[in-house]
Amino acid sequence: MITNERIVSYISSLERTNHKILADIEAQAHKDGVPIIRKEMESFLRVMLSIKKPEKILELGTATGYSAILMSECIDKKAKIITIENYEKRIPIAKENIIKAGKSDVIELLEGDAQKIMPSMEKNQFDFVFMDAAKAQYIYFLPEVLRLMKDGAVLITDNVLQEGDLIESKYVVKRRDRTIHKRMREFLQTVKNHPQLETSIVPIGDGITVSVKLAKE
Repeated sequence: MITNERIVSYISSLERTNHKILADIEAQAHKDGVPIIRKEMESFLRVMLSIKKPEKILELGTATGYSAILMSECIDKKAKIITIENYEKRIPIAKENIIKAGKSDVIELLEGDAQKIMPSMEKNQFDFVFMDAAKAQYIYFLPEVLRLMKDGAVLITDNVLQEGDLIESKYVVKRRDRTIHKRMREFLQTVKNHPQLETSIVPIGDGITVSVKLAKE
């Protein structure tokens, strides 16, 4: 938690109730210890999708399908979502949830490593990208993500502040977390200074980045 817990709890208490399928997926995820996006992130995504009105979304990190299904409720009927998941145990659960939600015609789930899948995909096709996968891989995903984004496309990346550990010295961070710590710092430095991106770091949830791909001059 990087913001005041009482404020976050109050804001969460104002949130609307999700549809039953999302509520069921959320309850099961909490029971199984599967991480899903936080309530404040849900609201942020809904607003950004309402503003951007994307026709094609790329999601890196499907997990159990919660965020893909949530996003599918916020887009036009003709819009599509491609989501990529590498963790074999979660893929059948995500597929089942997508079917239960009646979103099989909207959400396409690709199985495997995003770094291997993305190079085979057509460039400049997505106008919205949500990245919520293995945090240590964000810096390696970025070049292909940029290639796949249209000019003016929005990239939202979740969990970038690592519960506040990112501001600590690497020697304070637990040894097993130092690789993520190093790579996330590198990622933030890159997206904040990349010539193709305009980026804001927003301290909601566990920290997110919101980037817009700039048109080449």
